[in-house]
Amino acid sequence: MTTDTYRPRRSVLYVPASNDKALAKIAQLSCDAVIIDLEDGIAQADKVSAREKLAGIVANRPVANHFGRRCEMIVRINALSSERGADDLLAAANCLSDGILLPKVSTPRDILEAGDVLDDNLVPDDVKLWAMIETPKAMLNIGAIAELGRDPASRLACFVAGTNDLVKDTGVLPTPDRRYLVPWLMQMVLAARAGGLDVLDGVFNDFRDLDAFGRECAEAAVMGFDGKTLIHPTQIEAANNAFAPSSEAVAEARAVKAAFSLPENAGKGVIALDGKMVERLHLAQAEKLLAKAAAIGA
Repeated sequence: MTTDTYRPRRSVLYVPASNDKALAKIAQLSCDAVIIDLEDGIAQADKVSAREKLAGIVANRPVANHFGRRCEMIVRINALSSERGADDLLAAANCLSDGILLPKVSTPRDILEAGDVLDDNLVPDDVKLWAMIETPKAMLNIGAIAELGRDPASRLACFVAGTNDLVKDTGVLPTPDRRYLVPWLMQMVLAARAGGLDVLDGVFNDFRDLDAFGRECAEAAVMGFDGKTLIHPTQIEAANNAFAPSSEAVAEARAVKAAFSLPENAGKGVIALDGKMVERLHLAQAEKLLAKAAAIGA
């Protein structure tokens, strides 16, 4: 992995397409990505006008944010099964955002059909598809959905946990420690890794409680998530910190890489480093971590 191919997605902020004030601030934010929302963040009466603004929003996106990094821009459309989904998909395809987030995904067919629309409209391959995992049916089919990530033609690049909808549809109790959601969250991580996908944790609803938000970010990071979706700019800093490699981890990764680069270790599958056994798989992990650190300037 190199910094050319790695895109950090530690902090991914939902921004309603109808909120001009929030849209104007994107360049001043340190989030890794924004999701321009046509779905839940838009009132029913405003959905058509929000879609009509989409092309201008994407066309006027900042080349880099205030921190000198390019902010990835994704568009969340309405469900393809809804009356607005097909028109949303075409609008998002034509504006050439970095990706399109599909809500209410339930089966691999949902991804494949969206990809066919992009292909039919000659949308470049670098416009990717993201999938909300937010229904019981999606959880039952998550392995098959994730497997599409191994096929570049599917365009699938990222899972997004839709925890609010999972709570609503299943009736589980949303406790502060998310004990009843954790098994499903871990299943998302496992499936994403099997499919070579990124995976983002769901939103934290009380944006005023930054302490609790920070704890949830830290837990999600050790669970294996790449980042977290956010509902307010005040959450960006905590997410960036939680999902960034620590200085200790970076130092350890550098030591592993340096050790394997020594002439006496050339071709070895296992070496000793500081009294520990280190395998080639640890070198791959170290290189991935260093690429991430370089991409975010850690």
